[in-house]
Amino acid sequence: MVLPIVAYGAQVLRKKCVDIDAGYPGLEKLIADMWETMYASNGVGLAAPQINRDIRLFVVDSSQIFEHQEAEDKGRYPDEPGIKQVFINAQIVTLDGEDWPYNEGCLSIPHIREDVFRKEEVVLSYMDEHFQPQTKTFNGITARVILHEYDHIEGKLFIDYLKPLRRKMLQGKLNDISKGKTRVDYKMIYVK
Repeated sequence: MVLPIVAYGAQVLRKKCVDIDAGYPGLEKLIADMWETMYASNGVGLAAPQINRDIRLFVVDSSQIFEHQEAEDKGRYPDEPGIKQVFINAQIVTLDGEDWPYNEGCLSIPHIREDVFRKEEVVLSYMDEHFQPQTKTFNGITARVILHEYDHIEGKLFIDYLKPLRRKMLQGKLNDISKGKTRVDYKMIYVK
């Protein structure tokens, strides 16, 4: 089932999320719904706060980025062809590499895209969808998508990385988003 995306301004997007265990009610269905919602919204990642759940859960499919890239960009990123993965109770072990810019957007903040600097590599410990513990290293675009979604479960948004003046310039658009004065081609909810 396609779930509505929570719009910027909702408190759940600013909340540090809580760990869950294998007995979390309806977890398998929730994960399936998150995949369906992410694809229906043309996203490459989706975190539980974006569907109004304050739990440490997110899904990532960075392979979509590589499927739609231009021919001249093939082989440009070390993580090609990307991953499709579920992350539960994720924690960053280490961040490494240079900070590099990439133009990011967010389903909860539609029609705003900005360059954000993030590290090239992240080592993450997490549980997979079968609650098997994992510790893996991710880099390139995949690391970026993971870090973006990880920020969501920490109550942080990509706009928090912007310089104060740039953020101030966007405030009118952000206010419109929080009041439902923006059109998107996916279902959104506006909650406080």
